[in-house]
Amino acid sequence: MTNDLDDDPAAVPSRDVRRPPSPADDADLLVADHLHVALESDAGLVRALDGVRLSVARGETFALVGESGCGKSMTAMALMRLLPDNGRVDDGSVTLDDEELLALPESRMRERRGGKIGIIFQDPSTSLNPVLRVGDQIVETIVTHTPLRGEAARARAVEWLEQVGIPEPERRIDDFPFQMSGGQKQRVMIAIALAAEPEMLIADEPTTALDVTIQAQILELLRDLQQRLGMAMMLITHDLAVVAQMAHRVALMYAGQIVEVADAGEFFASPLHPYAIKLFDALPEAGKRDVPLAAIPGTVPPLTLDFRCCRFADRCAAAVDHCRTYVPPLFGEAVAAGDAEAAPPSIRSNGAPDATHPVRCFIYDPTLPDPQRPKLPGQDAVPRSAVATVRPTTSAAPLLEVRDLTVHFPIRKGVLRRIVGHVKAVDGVSFSIAPGRTLALVGESGCGKTTTGKALLQLLRSQADIGGTTLFRGERLDRLEGRALQRIRPGIQIIFQDPFASLDPRMRVSDILEEGLITLRPDLDAGQRAARLATLLDQVGIRNEAMHRYPHEFSGGQRQRLAIARALAVEPGLVVCDEPTSALDVSVQAQILNLLKALQRDLGIAYLFITHNIGVVEYLADDVAVMAGGRIVEQGPAERVLQHPQELYTRTLLAAVPRLRPA
Repeated sequence: MTNDLDDDPAAVPSRDVRRPPSPADDADLLVADHLHVALESDAGLVRALDGVRLSVARGETFALVGESGCGKSMTAMALMRLLPDNGRVDDGSVTLDDEELLALPESRMRERRGGKIGIIFQDPSTSLNPVLRVGDQIVETIVTHTPLRGEAARARAVEWLEQVGIPEPERRIDDFPFQMSGGQKQRVMIAIALAAEPEMLIADEPTTALDVTIQAQILELLRDLQQRLGMAMMLITHDLAVVAQMAHRVALMYAGQIVEVADAGEFFASPLHPYAIKLFDALPEAGKRDVPLAAIPGTVPPLTLDFRCCRFADRCAAAVDHCRTYVPPLFGEAVAAGDAEAAPPSIRSNGAPDATHPVRCFIYDPTLPDPQRPKLPGQDAVPRSAVATVRPTTSAAPLLEVRDLTVHFPIRKGVLRRIVGHVKAVDGVSFSIAPGRTLALVGESGCGKTTTGKALLQLLRSQADIGGTTLFRGERLDRLEGRALQRIRPGIQIIFQDPFASLDPRMRVSDILEEGLITLRPDLDAGQRAARLATLLDQVGIRNEAMHRYPHEFSGGQRQRLAIARALAVEPGLVVCDEPTSALDVSVQAQILNLLKALQRDLGIAYLFITHNIGVVEYLADDVAVMAGGRIVEQGPAERVLQHPQELYTRTLLAAVPRLRPA
């Protein structure tokens, strides 16, 4: 999430990034009351939702936010009655337009599902049927929930493809999902969800992993369709800037419970729950460059536990003994029966301080005596000097120098697979990185960022025609072969985007980390390697006993830390970081960024940081290079490029970034 940028209004068309106007009719369309959902698992009964209460008014956008595993998507599945086979609703009520959904037989629920309430799933690649044409999948919804049939249904499907912005809808209606880009597949999902013009739409992470420009188009499309159709929308996301742009009201979830509900403007101006405050402090931006981000220690507790205290207490700096003894109710609402039994008698009557902004925290219990009440810690607990660094100036001799790099992939056709052309993925890229500095490479998907990073490590020689000059510590990598290339590899390493895919699931952590040392550092004996591994795990904040575990036994943030440890094992001078935080929650992202900064400060490592997250660029980067169509269109110091961009493409890219404080 970024600060306001000095975009030139004359050069970039203005874009209304404000939330849609509040609905005129505030009657509740969807109401979930005291919703309890449980899942059977090998580890025991998982209480995925515990007493969730929420309501969505007609025409309103209601945002459900929180970390992965907090219960956001499970809430959507429960509302739609799409729980997995091992899941069940133990208690509660879900009404849509005053009709109890949980009491309907499945045949009638199918009529409501897609007809009165639609859903956009998080990943269109797995949600769309790969063997059906996209038109057939839209027509299926139209035929099921409207009177239209045959050519009339197909014509309506074409209209929906046009409404969601698919070019040439008459032709693209016969395409299969694999023939469409990620943004286009997401638009098809929106068309399917809206084809029957439902009164309520659930959008589950509709813009996750999309470029900022495509994200802006999808959000604008949803906002426009909502206003034209007058539908209610539940937006599920962990992107707070998107919420600030879209939502009327916000509910923050943690460990299967809602811990704060407020009007969006009030939530962003004055978050009350310690968890909400920490999330805002964890967002990277330029103003925090000299201090560590407020990473939240620990992880979300397993929902197999029988909670007898505040679920956030172990991660909360404000927690006191009272928080670890009693279950806090949602102050501002009537205390649920389950909460009342766990709460001390002094708060069973619940004198709520503000019914419009309920919070699940004892800080706001008016009946607690002051000595027992938790208090929020100071917001600037970490002195700036704690991480202040003296960065190398740009006059230092380059560690890496790239001149006119080209990567052309051959196009082969026919039985003999003859080359009939080339895809120019990278077409004349030049840049340099000094020791201890970070160059951010930004741009939309397909612009050549990742290809550039892999080409620098000489990983694409067998797949593409590579040209230009790549100098690392004065030595030409593009001319090295065999042992000469292996000799240089310890100096330049890579952190891949998906740590789960890049870590061998059949190898233990010790084997994964030691593999590089055995291959690239044969001078180290077994004892030295063991000592090196222990130091690495300590550097990345993983306990030493994790050495004998497998990758699947770790969280996403921990796996990314292991990927960083593997890259650092051979003591590189340069690390290529390919979207290392793109799929992480805000708090885990903060931990990784703090780690990368600390390692750069202590070890003098240089980074080529490939990302589309402008907030991360503002916080981490010294220099920025903007790529489009395989070329760098603008580069320079981060402050100049981000605050005063010169190129139209750069200004357009920055204008599409959702912000907590709209420009």
